[in-house]
Amino acid sequence: MNKFGELKYQIWAIVWTVVILVLCNMKMPDTSGSGIFFAGFDKMVHLGFFYVLTILLFFGKIRHQHNYSFRSLTIFKIIVITAALGGGIELLQWKIFTYRSAEWWDFGCDMIGVFMGVFSYVLLHKSNYNEKAT
Repeated sequence: MNKFGELKYQIWAIVWTVVILVLCNMKMPDTSGSGIFFAGFDKMVHLGFFYVLTILLFFGKIRHQHNYSFRSLTIFKIIVITAALGGGIELLQWKIFTYRSAEWWDFGCDMIGVFMGVFSYVLLHKSNYNEKAT
């Protein structure tokens, strides 16, 4: 199977990536007076975006493989891809979408979300592996 055939399993991750790119780079209205948002809300959003992206990337890989096999290379690739995306978003906010602020804390929260997703995958793999072993 060619590489483009494998992309069909990652369609949800691709769609979510586009959503992340659009939402992280669009101009947001001033919400300082509203009671909905709080200090650190932006960081929580970054964490959630990248947690979901990581889970979707693993989901696509599991569907492609038809099993929950544990591979360190897959985890490494997902970490590199999501780190590049998070860093790219911050670079876009710094150089192109200057009405948004580029912050190291945003990137840090992106990576915390990624590692939360990796942790979730490892736990799922371990529990699924134990069920099949018995």
